[in-house]
Parts: sequence; C-alpha cells; structure tokens
Amino acid sequence: MSAYSELKAFAQRGEPIGPGGDTSEAWQIRGMDIATARPAAVLVLLGHLDDKPARIHSPAVPDDLDVLFVTRAGTLRNHPGQVAFPGGRIDDDDAGPVAAALREAEEETGLDPAGVEILGPLPEVGLPVSNYLVTPVLAWWSAPTPVRVVDHAESSHVFRAPVAELLSAEVRFTAVVRHKGREHRTPAFTIDGITIWGFTGLLLSRLFDGLGWTQPWDESREQDAPIGRDRV
Repeated sequence: MSAYSELKAFAQRGEPIGPGGDTSEAWQIRGMDIATARPAAVLVLLGHLDDKPARIHSPAVPDDLDVLFVTRAGTLRNHPGQVAFPGGRIDDDDAGPVAAALREAEEETGLDPAGVEILGPLPEVGLPVSNYLVTPVLAWWSAPTPVRVVDHAESSHVFRAPVAELLSAEVRFTAVVRHKGREHRTPAFTIDGITIWGFTGLLLSRLFDGLGWTQPWDESREQDAPIGRDRV
C-alpha cells in the first residue's frame, strides 16, 4: 500500500492523534476550559519532495515523502519560535476546520490550495496553553507549489521535512519541560538543526504511531526543551 493510500485510510477511520487520559502526554489536556475553548485547525500536509529525497532510508515510507512545517516568529506571544503545522484559529466566516486550515496555510506559506487534496479532519485535540481545541486536518499535496514566509510577523521559516528522516532513531528524543516544580515530556525530533517538540511533536509522533510507521527509538534519551517564553 502506498503512503497516500495509508494516509487516506487513516483519515477515513478518523483515529485521534491527540493525547488521552491513559497516555503519558495526558498533561496536554489538563486545565482545558472546554466552555470557553476557542476552535482552531492545523493542516498536516504530506506529499512528495520536489528535489531533495531523504538522506536516511526508512522501510516504512518512500524516501521522497515529506511534511510541511512553519517556524513561528520569535516575537509572538504564544509558542514563540516553535515549529508548527500551518494553521490557526477558526474565524466566524470560515466554513469549518478544513476551510480554516487551508486559509491559514495559504496565508502563512503561500501554497496554492487547489493543489491540496483533503483526506479528512481528525478528532479535536486540546491545547491548554492557549485554550484551543485544535482539529488536525490530514491532507495530501497532489500538486505542490513553492512555499515561503509570507508574513514575517507570524513566521520566520517555512520548510518541508523528509518523513524518513523524522522516523530515524537518530533524530528522536524526549523533550523535557521543567516549570514550577513539575516536569512535562513530549516526543521531539531534531532535523537540520531544527527541533520539533511540544504540541507539534506530540501530534507528529502519534500520527506515525497510528499509521504504523514508527521505528524503534530510545524514549529514555531526554533533552531540555528549547523553550522561549512558553512552557508547553
């Protein structure tokens, strides 16, 4: 089965990729005020790299499979400098999470939404730091277009990362946040000097788990999270 077929089947099953009460990441949903939580959506966009196949081979995926990320501007109030999937708050005039995810992705990266095939929205995930309920929208980049930083006040970097490299045990570790006497941990990845951790690292790791792509890695290898003003 191709990566596209696996992703499409996963979306059709509607499996959650966020944390649940029986997981080690359960702290992510503590403190959520569901009554006042704001809806948001992110675009989890996978496709084929244009000209840069992965340097590390994985038996789980093709060498040219990639996923799109943005690095948030360091001046933002929430999650400054962190790597994220394109996305943001669902506005009142959006037709829903899919429309919001596409709109935000176009505004942040300049991609052409016409080349994006929506595979399906996944169950909402709580993000307590900013009190958002986030809908991950899984999509396939059927006709990739150039991407860039559109608004430097919002993003500092837009990049596509080879999935095979993200699956490598060499780039994976557990990021640790120590705050007010507590410790929190999330899956993390380092690729080309960029660290993906926190909410995005958690979603990415759980997506790989759900697809059956995860390769053995050492969860006991811990490093301090590269936090800015945020703690999660």
